[in-house]
Amino acid sequence: MHLRPLFAQAIGLAFAGIALFGPTGGTEASGRAPSCPTGMALIEGGYCIDRYEGSLVEIVGRGEAPFSPYEPVKGHKVRAISRSGVTPQAYLSRNEAEAACALSKKRLCTETEWVAACKGKKPTRFPYGDDRKPGYCNDAGRSPLQTYYASLGDGMFQFEPMNDPRLNQLTGTLARTGSFKHCTNSYGVYDMVGNIHEWVDDPDGTFRGGYYLDTHLNGDGCDYRTIAHPATYHDYSTGFRCCKNAQ
Repeated sequence: MHLRPLFAQAIGLAFAGIALFGPTGGTEASGRAPSCPTGMALIEGGYCIDRYEGSLVEIVGRGEAPFSPYEPVKGHKVRAISRSGVTPQAYLSRNEAEAACALSKKRLCTETEWVAACKGKKPTRFPYGDDRKPGYCNDAGRSPLQTYYASLGDGMFQFEPMNDPRLNQLTGTLARTGSFKHCTNSYGVYDMVGNIHEWVDDPDGTFRGGYYLDTHLNGDGCDYRTIAHPATYHDYSTGFRCCKNAQ
């Protein structure tokens, strides 16, 4: 047997960048799997979604400062972050959420992306299954409007009362991200049903998932969808999370 020609051929292939004994795992050409930044989950279809509902930091000069999750954005320059164990941001509009995602080099999710991420790898009505399970998500909270504005009666649903910073600070209302451990699915995303509404990229204004007082009036669980408000609207129930194309 003449080994030298085979050896020479192997050396030539190596210099040409061809792997003889399986993939090298470092480039697109070698079939590297798509990936997501830390804190995001990879969803089938090649995109990433924040594991937790969004919160904000304010850009101040060359640095950043905490931003209250109980205050309207009102022209502040804010950037989206997604962390476990924090109070998610409410009181922001769809347009403000879009801008906050963009400053973190992310974007709002399309409705299709949002629903797919909510339902999991084997799609179910709720993140955890087809049937509602009490206590799995934050979907049976206390009404802060009844506490602070009961005297308004039928007129309580007004813009200023619904943007009162006290509302989501009341015990039994908005929960910290990830604190409902069962409110997740096979992708490892949390709180997509209940806790706080989540804006999607519809420029006419759509939010999904429900919040701590309602996850069924406009559809059950992951099918919950509200289209009644413009993209500039905000109140104590409106929040968000970001998506991003996988790399």
